[in-house]
Amino acid sequence: MLSAGEERAISAFVDAFGRPPEVVARAPGRVNLIGEHTDYNDGFVLPVAIDRAVYVAASARADDRVTLVAVDFGERAEFALGRIERDPVHGWSNYPRGVAWVLQGRGLRLSGMDAAIHGDVPIGAGLSSSAALEVATAKALQALSGFALDDVELARAAQEAENRFVGMQCGIMDQFVSVLGRRDHALLIDCRFLEHRAVPMLAGYRVVVADTMKRRGLVDSQYNQRRAECEAGVRLLRQRLGGITALRDVTPAQLEEHKEVLPEVVYRRCRHVVRENERVLAAVAALGASDAATFGRLMLQSHASLRDDYEVSSPELDFMVDAALDIGGVVGTRMTGAGFGGCTVSLVREGAVGPLVEELRRRYSEWSGVAPDIYVCRAEQGAEAKRLP
Repeated sequence: MLSAGEERAISAFVDAFGRPPEVVARAPGRVNLIGEHTDYNDGFVLPVAIDRAVYVAASARADDRVTLVAVDFGERAEFALGRIERDPVHGWSNYPRGVAWVLQGRGLRLSGMDAAIHGDVPIGAGLSSSAALEVATAKALQALSGFALDDVELARAAQEAENRFVGMQCGIMDQFVSVLGRRDHALLIDCRFLEHRAVPMLAGYRVVVADTMKRRGLVDSQYNQRRAECEAGVRLLRQRLGGITALRDVTPAQLEEHKEVLPEVVYRRCRHVVRENERVLAAVAALGASDAATFGRLMLQSHASLRDDYEVSSPELDFMVDAALDIGGVVGTRMTGAGFGGCTVSLVREGAVGPLVEELRRRYSEWSGVAPDIYVCRAEQGAEAKRLP
């Protein structure tokens, strides 16, 4: 049975190309419960794939052309597999272009493709619409071209497309959970070794994502600067701690012992990452013990650290967090995603979800003059491609 999103992409393909597609691929967005800015530091993260996704309906071509129709933008872009270059006009098309470029760079043979793209992951909200687009494109190309690539390598290829072609130095988390997410589970990911474990979500609670509607472009933001600050911290700490290669290798006690070698700003960036790794592992233990109170406390600690040490929150995100706590029924809440705008994520008692959503929307609208989008999410299965009859 096809979902509404799949049906929309298929219908758009027929409208654009005058024939039915051969496959439809789906890749979910994600919300990170805890573990922010740890992935590119070889650390631990705990995201869930959500029930919002990017859908790619596609058919193979006899030549090496790729034609992409962005249903939600009303735009079309084309390129040749033999000459893949960045498109300064249709920026959204650089994500599929980058995926094709990386796959071919790995020696995989791709067929040309006509594709219609539709999605209901909010763009720029911190829910990884870009990773969902990359993974859905990779799944569609794989289904049409028939190359062998396991799920972990597919996620790595999608990440490489964003790093090397788009120019955003993201970690592996977004693409990884989009591929490997599991329904009704969070996914603990060790970003160094790419080991992962599905962790059951708490019964009786829902995940509520509140979009501040403040958008930011990650490539143009301070995201890459924060990554550089972490790398600087590792270089300086290595003078004292020998063979460390990432902040993953540093304990809180070691950081405090050797903090005098770090500039104050670099120290605070490192302190967030080192402590956040510990919070992720403690959060997994809390889920295992069905301890919602501890999980919620760790979420609040994470937000404070992101606000004060990593400095990636915003007045909008802070207001949303404070308002959610004040309304009640929330055991934990924090900003999620890279920051500078986007969304908060809250763990909410099931019976309190409706009143929370209504009151949070009212308070934020009155404060900001902007009506927020609020989503009650479930943890969804990772990406797939279906061959159509």
